[in-house]
Amino acid sequence: MGLGFWQVAIVGGIVVLLFGRGKVSELMGDIGKGIKSFKKGLADEEAERTKTIEHGETTVVVEPAEKTHRVS
Repeated sequence: MGLGFWQVAIVGGIVVLLFGRGKVSELMGDIGKGIKSFKKGLADEEAERTKTIEHGETTVVVEPAEKTHRVS
């Protein structure tokens, strides 16, 4: 049994009544900023891990080898 449009609308209306429009919109903005920051962090990590070397017309992508751990 899934949630219908009216059930979601009623719950949304109750949330707006309890917290007010300003608080809900502020919360959604904070969630959006968090997601954006998370995606930026992933992109920065990937850019840091991969290096590009350009020499004339040739471009080489260098990725470091995976670290291995030896257990003695």
